This record gives sequence, structure tokens and C-alpha cells, in this order.
Amino acid sequence: MNKDREKIVKWFKAAGVRALKTVAQTAVATIGTAAVLGEVNWLAVASASVLAGVLSLLTSVAGLPELEE
Repeated sequence: MNKDREKIVKWFKAAGVRALKTVAQTAVATIGTAAVLGEVNWLAVASASVLAGVLSLLTSVAGLPELEE
């Protein structure tokens, strides 16, 4: 049972790091695009970033190359 727990913890860490990177990338891209247009809609930035993070976590369910042995 301890091995299973270790695998789960590793998965959550890897998926979390991947999701945080995705959120940051989405925020930077959205802010950059909005800044060019003249006004940053912070609600849209937050919404798009959170959605990207959730989608990243869901995609990670299919598998994470970092954890393949």
C-alpha cells in the first residue's frame, strides 16, 4: 500500500507542477495579447488561466511522461 501512496503523491506533484506552468503560460499569453489591444481584462485572464490549469490536470490523467519507468 505504501508503494501505491508514493505513486499517487508523485503523480500529484508532477501534475501540479505541469498545471502551474500551464496556468502561468496562459496568463502571460493572455496578458500580452490584451496589452497589445490596449486593456487587460483581468477576469478573462484569470478565467482562461484557471481553465487551462484544470484542462492540464485532466490531460495528466492520461499519463505523464515524467513518471513512466
